[in-house]
Amino acid sequence: MTAELAVRGRLDGEGRLVEADPRLLVLQRSAGGEAGGTLAIPQVATLARLAARLGIVVSRPAVAAEGQGDLDLWVRAEPSPAGVALEITGWTPRPPRPPAPAPAAARQADFLRASADWTWETDGSLRLTALSPAAAAAVGKAPPALVGSQITALFRLVECESGELPLLTALAEQRRFDGQPAELRGGRGGRYVLAGLPLVGTDGRFAGFRGSATRVAEAPRSAAPAAAVPPREPGGAFGDRLDKALRAPLARIVTTAETIGARAEGPLKRDYAGYADDIATAGRHLLALVDDLVDLQAIERPDFAPAREEIDLADVARRAAGLLAVRAAGRQVRIDGPSIGESLPAAGEFKRALQIVVNLLTNAIRYSPEGGMVWIRTDREGDLAALIVADQGKGVAPADHDRIFEKFERVDAAEPGGTGLGLYIARRLARAMGGDISLDSAPGQGARFTFTLPLRPDS
Repeated sequence: MTAELAVRGRLDGEGRLVEADPRLLVLQRSAGGEAGGTLAIPQVATLARLAARLGIVVSRPAVAAEGQGDLDLWVRAEPSPAGVALEITGWTPRPPRPPAPAPAAARQADFLRASADWTWETDGSLRLTALSPAAAAAVGKAPPALVGSQITALFRLVECESGELPLLTALAEQRRFDGQPAELRGGRGGRYVLAGLPLVGTDGRFAGFRGSATRVAEAPRSAAPAAAVPPREPGGAFGDRLDKALRAPLARIVTTAETIGARAEGPLKRDYAGYADDIATAGRHLLALVDDLVDLQAIERPDFAPAREEIDLADVARRAAGLLAVRAAGRQVRIDGPSIGESLPAAGEFKRALQIVVNLLTNAIRYSPEGGMVWIRTDREGDLAALIVADQGKGVAPADHDRIFEKFERVDAAEPGGTGLGLYIARRLARAMGGDISLDSAPGQGARFTFTLPLRPDS
């Protein structure tokens, strides 16, 4: 079948395939479904649910099993009050892979499979834009501390048997890759196999990768004299205890619940999928608390000192807005950030600055009304670079301006939301980098947070 042929179908509000071209119906039956039944093609069904939930057109690549092989598809899912319209192109058979030389390498490293140990996303420059909680557990750091780093800062890429680096080859060709051997840097270490699918931006261009990391068992080593153990980072034992007791088990619970809720293994009754989504949501909240506690323990050490780098706060803001675009769309909140080309040079640690802006923007989205807007503006205040995040929420009474920056304090403790540590950590980080966070707000007038850092000397 040619790649140009478009195959169409339609789902009703319950996710049932009520209309389908013959080619789509064949694939539905191959996946164990029937005409008029719940869509049984896992990745296509996931994209359809995403489009329905966000209320926007979703157009992305997908892979579907057919017989003994796989098909590369391009799925366009357009929601409407009556359901979701599907238009599927591509239909390109994927060449069979050679037999794996060892059982450990035989595990399929597709990012949607539950067998993957954790997942990640990058932008087009291979900077990490998202990590699953299990990834942070593997390296012993909070996810915000890793976002913004090159993936090669997380992994040392290893040549495969053919002498190639599949990830870099796929980057050059902007295509899917699999079987990339890698060694985890820091944390628990270990060998992994990476796989990834290309992401496509709203402009139709390559936007990075979404992929998985699957742990590979290492062959036992012969006994050798014990090497000198390098000194541990102060407080590392605290993170290790949380990792063993809470973070790793919670990450597994979240991953399993998300897999069940996404119906990745086939159709599932709606109420059971809802239970799985509730479990995943609760697990993510607990993981956020664990990450905040680890961050809290780190920033309150006497020797804590963020790096001093040359950064662009406008670029940081654009990246933060990109990371939270789906969350904002889910609440029908529009983010109006710095335009492309706008720059605000500052001195501070990139990853910490991104962590601060993500926190401020997350709060702004959470407290904004549906259909509201969040503004991100840049300014200069003397020798400081200033980033302003303003929302249209219910605002904060002047008497609470200082209180919400304290530990475990929130604007309204009765509302569902964060851990009450985000603003405390954000302000501590900003002050550690020579800046600050201030608030200008009143009841009914929204909130305006200003994050400052020293201007770069050459600006």
